[in-house]
Amino acid sequence: DAGAVAIADALKGNAVLKKLNLAGNAIQAEGAKVIAEALKVNGVLTTLYLGSNRIGPDGAKALADALLVNGVLNILDLCWNYIGDAGAIAVADALKGNGMLTTLWLQYNGIDNNGKQRLRDVVKDRAKFRLML
Repeated sequence: DAGAVAIADALKGNAVLKKLNLAGNAIQAEGAKVIAEALKVNGVLTTLYLGSNRIGPDGAKALADALLVNGVLNILDLCWNYIGDAGAIAVADALKGNGMLTTLWLQYNGIDNNGKQRLRDVVKDRAKFRLML
């Protein structure tokens, strides 16, 4: 996750980069946590692809916390990250306080029906919200 730390440090001072693709980089929970901290202070990044990593439930929870304070991220890809039901529920709870996110990819994460329903319930009244489970 050393690479994720370097990226996170760059994101904190970023004033230009709007899209970042970190898919398939073997980022784990610790890497997701430092990226999440950077998202809390980044006011420019609108699209983040983190698919096909291994952030797990703890990484998803950290990103969910970031969603509560980030006011610019529109698109988040977390597919193939092993976040499970715990991670999905954390994201669902965060979406209650985040009105900016419009697209969320969560396929192939081992999310059971309870987690999927929590996510659907949170976004059901949001026009044009794209939730991929």
